[in-house]
Amino acid sequence: MSIEIKDLSVKFKNGTTAVNHVNLEIEEGVYGLLGENGAGKTTLMRVLATLLTPTQGTVCLNGVKYGKDTEEGLRRRVGYLPQELGLYPSLTVRESLTYMGELSGLSAAECGQRLDMYLERTSLAEHQNKKNSQLSGGMKRRVGLVQALLNDPEFLIVDEPTTGLDPEERIRIRNLIVEFSRGRTVLFSTHVVEDLAATCNRLAIMKKGNFIYQGTMETLLARFAGCVWDYTACGEKEAAELEARCLVSSRQYTERGLRMKLLDRSCPVSGCRNTEVTLEDAYIFMMNENERV
Repeated sequence: MSIEIKDLSVKFKNGTTAVNHVNLEIEEGVYGLLGENGAGKTTLMRVLATLLTPTQGTVCLNGVKYGKDTEEGLRRRVGYLPQELGLYPSLTVRESLTYMGELSGLSAAECGQRLDMYLERTSLAEHQNKKNSQLSGGMKRRVGLVQALLNDPEFLIVDEPTTGLDPEERIRIRNLIVEFSRGRTVLFSTHVVEDLAATCNRLAIMKKGNFIYQGTMETLLARFAGCVWDYTACGEKEAAELEARCLVSSRQYTERGLRMKLLDRSCPVSGCRNTEVTLEDAYIFMMNENERV
């Protein structure tokens, strides 16, 4: 199972180019997508979910090219959890999901079995008779994920699936996504870098409609090995001077002073020491390095 994107562009009527001649191959398993707001991630996902027609380029799902003649069949093979999810407020969780299952062509028996399983796996079983209008933001995200999983898609696209969840629920949802990805492909877009570090090995970083990185997590981290420094500043003045000279990925007040994690190609200040690079460090470095040259 793979998705192949070639020379894909999306340009809106106002002249904005949201996706700019990108190429990408998304392989089986969980594939991460990172990028700042406005980078083009949502536009790309809408194209992959068959909800938006690109201005240029092609997308193929296991050799089947996206187009008007294949759209209906592709939609049965794709599951999508958008960032903004509209739920019928007067329906209960189970009622709304049953309705969505019917729209997907599931039989009542099959839909019921899958609902029972996924409601249990997402800790929604005890809330299934609540109206959607009574749900918290985190619960709505979980309902949306169940909706995306119901038709047992070959290609699952999830946009911020753990938003609003507590740490325990985030882990549970991450594990569910990883388990579901066996034999399938999942595109996982999030601002929570920790979620990608825990679920995927391959990822793409998007900026201003372009991919500035595609590859494995290990390669990305190796690229910035030796560029992350641990340092304790003596006060806010020194910390401000350091922030003007290099990137800072964390600040923490300790009994010894203000502990900082500095990102720089060379030792930024005497007394600092190298420390292990994380995905968050590499992402910040990747997004900002060229702008600081």
